[in-house]
Amino acid sequence: MTAIQICALIGLIVSAAFLYWTGYRGGLIDGRIGGIDEGKAIQQSDNSEAIHNLEHSLLQVRADRLQLYGHYERALASSKLGEQERQTLLAIAEKLRIAAETFSAFRTGKELERDSLALRDQALSMAALLEPATQEDAA
Repeated sequence: MTAIQICALIGLIVSAAFLYWTGYRGGLIDGRIGGIDEGKAIQQSDNSEAIHNLEHSLLQVRADRLQLYGHYERALASSKLGEQERQTLLAIAEKLRIAAETFSAFRTGKELERDSLALRDQALSMAALLEPATQEDAA
């Protein structure tokens, strides 16, 4: 072997090693980038699922808040009723009692008597609900 052939062989070996090394490094870099992209995709899907769950929870909380607000408005409206309304309900109950006694005298008034007594009971129960509210105001 001549010196030129030896130099060519060394150059060929060095260039093959350099080519192998650049391919190896390029593959590592491509794999790393692919892994990073895949990791980001997985993280994004996890985040989107978490966002979906949070949006669902938010909708449930909003629905619960609207329901509670409705209860609050009804309670506020009923708390505005006072002694005058209670006395009105008691007067209605008394008039319904008189009407029930009047209807009981007639043979065909039994159904009217039952209806009047049922309405009287409802008016008395509403008046009873208003009574503790007035006691709380006095305290």
